[in-house]
Amino acid sequence: MRAFLLEDHTTPPHLAEITQPIPGPGQILVKIAACGLNFADLLMVDGMYQDTPTPPFTMGMELAGTVMGLGPGVDMPKVGARVAIFAGQGGLAEYGVFDARRAVPIPDAMPFPQAAGFLVAYGTSHLALTRKAGLQPGERLVVLGAAGGVGLSAVALGAAMGAEVVAVARGAERLAVAQAAGAHHLIDSRDGDLAARLKALGGVDVVYDAVGGADFDAALRATRPEGRILTIGFASGVVPQIPANLLLVKNISVMGFYWGGYLRFAPDVLNASLTELMALYAAGRIKPHVSATFPLEETAAALALLRERKSTGKVVVTI
Repeated sequence: MRAFLLEDHTTPPHLAEITQPIPGPGQILVKIAACGLNFADLLMVDGMYQDTPTPPFTMGMELAGTVMGLGPGVDMPKVGARVAIFAGQGGLAEYGVFDARRAVPIPDAMPFPQAAGFLVAYGTSHLALTRKAGLQPGERLVVLGAAGGVGLSAVALGAAMGAEVVAVARGAERLAVAQAAGAHHLIDSRDGDLAARLKALGGVDVVYDAVGGADFDAALRATRPEGRILTIGFASGVVPQIPANLLLVKNISVMGFYWGGYLRFAPDVLNASLTELMALYAAGRIKPHVSATFPLEETAAALALLRERKSTGKVVVTI
């Protein structure tokens, strides 16, 4: 079968022919229909992601497809079931074997490309905004990098939770996508003093930051007393250095959030969140935005689009 392999961190990943795997105890065999790409995939190529597998390995963290076989001791999900899986690796291939406990049933009406780009982005934003930040109706939420994969999901979920959402992104086209997802205020990150513009709105209660760098610093200065700041990622490439005196004076909380970590220390929390999100999708309350799809043989181009930060929402590879 074909698979997109990372052989080592000194050469680019490439498409290769490998042996189709056989499911072992506790595993399922999935015919993969689509694989969602994430910023973490780029970090893995460079060996900079905290959970980078040891090369060589098949890339692709999240996927959707059809169950084709069950390993010993597995009776669910059934053969033929449509599932989405966060696996950490193995999604950019025609087939894969995965832990059966990670398989999430997907609604019949949910296309595979949407399902493949759903788990990480929406799972991250849902747990971050509910469990960590405790976002309340009527609070003002600012989303930095609002047109990206996780950022756009934060806009949509924040609006669905009754928050007043401020979307910060680069350019009118990206901001239009955020507005369509439910944002109430739009700020071009390239125009003027971001902190001043947030303060002009009256400040913010919750900051959702997948960017880091100067945008984090600006949002921190505009955060209201008892505000909460979620550090989701650092797409700018700059990890903020936080002045603790500001946290003290304004009673601000800064919270790190790594969605994948819940698989290790609280998998039930993660699974309950995903079940709730699938119900929200089935009810028509959220609709994942896939801005670009590429065939498996063009995976390198798909990753380049992500690296250049030219996409909105999710970029998905179809198999």
